Amino acid sequence: MTTTALAVLVPLLPFLGAAAGLLLGRTAPGFVRPLAVLPTVAAFALAVTVAVRQGGGASVDAATELTPTGSVPIELALHIDGFAALVAVLVGLVATCVQIYSTGYLREDPRYPSYAALVSLFTSAMFLVVYSGDLIVLLVGWEVMGICSYFLVGHYWETPEARAASIKAFLVTKLGDVPFLIGLFALATDAGSFEITKILGAVAHGELQHPTVVALLLLAGVAGKSAQFPLHTWLPDAMAGPTPVSALIHAATMVAAGVYFIARLLPVFEASTAAMTVLAVMAAVTMVGSGLAALAQDDIKRVLAYSTLGQLGYMTGALAVGDRGAAVFHLLSHGAFKALLFLAAGVIIHAAGTNSLAAMSRMSNLRDRVPDAYWTMTVALLALAAIPPFSGFFSKESVLGAAEHVTAGHTEHAPGAAGWTVLVAGVLTALLTAAYAARLWLLAFRGRGDEAPDHGRQPLTMTVVLWILAVPSLALGGLAYRTLPDWFDGSALAPTLTTSVLGTGAALVGGLVTYAAWRHLTGVAARVPPGAVAAHPEGDAAQVEAEAIATHAPAYGDVASARDPADPGRLLLGPLHRHAAAGFHLDAVYQASFVRPVQAAAGLVRFLDREVVDTYVRGAAALPRWLGAAVRRAQTGNVQTYVSALLAGTVVLAVAALLVASGA
Repeated sequence: MTTTALAVLVPLLPFLGAAAGLLLGRTAPGFVRPLAVLPTVAAFALAVTVAVRQGGGASVDAATELTPTGSVPIELALHIDGFAALVAVLVGLVATCVQIYSTGYLREDPRYPSYAALVSLFTSAMFLVVYSGDLIVLLVGWEVMGICSYFLVGHYWETPEARAASIKAFLVTKLGDVPFLIGLFALATDAGSFEITKILGAVAHGELQHPTVVALLLLAGVAGKSAQFPLHTWLPDAMAGPTPVSALIHAATMVAAGVYFIARLLPVFEASTAAMTVLAVMAAVTMVGSGLAALAQDDIKRVLAYSTLGQLGYMTGALAVGDRGAAVFHLLSHGAFKALLFLAAGVIIHAAGTNSLAAMSRMSNLRDRVPDAYWTMTVALLALAAIPPFSGFFSKESVLGAAEHVTAGHTEHAPGAAGWTVLVAGVLTALLTAAYAARLWLLAFRGRGDEAPDHGRQPLTMTVVLWILAVPSLALGGLAYRTLPDWFDGSALAPTLTTSVLGTGAALVGGLVTYAAWRHLTGVAARVPPGAVAAHPEGDAAQVEAEAIATHAPAYGDVASARDPADPGRLLLGPLHRHAAAGFHLDAVYQASFVRPVQAAAGLVRFLDREVVDTYVRGAAALPRWLGAAVRRAQTGNVQTYVSALLAGTVVLAVAALLVASGA
């Protein structure tokens, strides 16, 4: 079978699995789990085969016209180069692990059939985005992911937090998709085609007439989908969905789509210096702001959510300095360790009976209850903090190295200001990342107080995937550095000495300072008296999480209220802690700037419609009704009345005629 045929099957198999799962979910529930897992595993195997055949060499291209549209045709096209093949492998790996993990995590959830089908559809849509060679086909996958995220984030629809989070995620991403769609049409109009290879050819020949406008419109959609400032606020709230969904969204789909899109069309953005500068500033603000916010969160999943924002900022920062190789390299390594972090967090939440790090810090032996999650999350946090030799070190330092390369004036693709912006923000974020990673590890696994509740060992399907993902988290960086440079446009991918010293030094400082603050606080703070930690009753992991979401007010209500005297984040952030815990009140700003004015305008329109427009409508109906009532009263059915009226009318007419005649 040809490589093109195999590539077509990759998104098709999960789609067919989703359709079959929905059809058979009620009539044949025994087939639901195989239909969720097997098509995804097969798609992953085919994606690996496609990557091996592509081999980092010439791209695989195929196209057929989908429908005649005049001057700008829409084509069903494939464009698979080295980094597209690798991203597809990442999507397949994470989706497979999520589906296997979910069979245990939601084993007692009555809505598992629809959940599994939506995850398969989500995976299929991301495969379509990765392999697509036509922007309209890419847009189809882009929008299907948005719809799937709405339903998956709102899986626990019984809780108001989940309902609000799903609506918010949908609306914010759609807000970015409107200018994104306009930008796609403007780009295709300038290039004369929606096909990506033809667009890149037009850019190379300088045929784009409005590169800055097009690039900025596209950036709006990317900011929404990849949760970059200022459209990032939906991602932390999306933690109200099941933990496997969080792993899928944060590691391989949805948020990765925006980064992938810029990487695929990077020459379009490089044609505009203004767009590259905006991209660098957007990345820097996202990196630093999310790092500060993560250091103040009490909910373990929100810490990881803000962590995703920061790591996506690294990726967009690499793109802002014109190095898509470093961006995709970090996308791959981040996908592995972030999926591991979320899936391990799901195990921890079940064992602790809560999402709250403050509560976990009062459990003395939580790490003994979840040894698999403890060791694998430790590996993932070290990768997140970019400690060598873990994968995050190589990919993150490659981003900083690319920024340093730009500051030295060795490239024409990005302005020097963008390089300095990304480099400074990246080093500061490295310090913050290590700080909140150390804080999470200390509060979750080094707590003191009552013993953690004992729920027994987790299902094998939940623990085995943790060790599978731990392998790339540990070894992917060195492997890519040594064997995969040709897959990344020939980029060296090697961290420079300067950035390695700066990045690793900042990470070590962040981790050590956090540990010192924690030791100080645990030594002087009054501990919670025995009996404060209530063991959560035995139950399914998904049920535990749903109840934790519904009852854990500090995570989804007053995020600054869960005071833990042993929390080093409070000491490190000082007076900034309250603002960082609330995401620097950006939601409140949006509420005051957009939500309330729109609601007020809607109220005004409602008033005008009811009190003004409806008044005219009611008046137009009232006049004929009154005339009809008057005429109806004259219709008595009495013949004598009719004859009397006729005679009276005759007399009146006769008198009038006489008056007229006499006057004449």
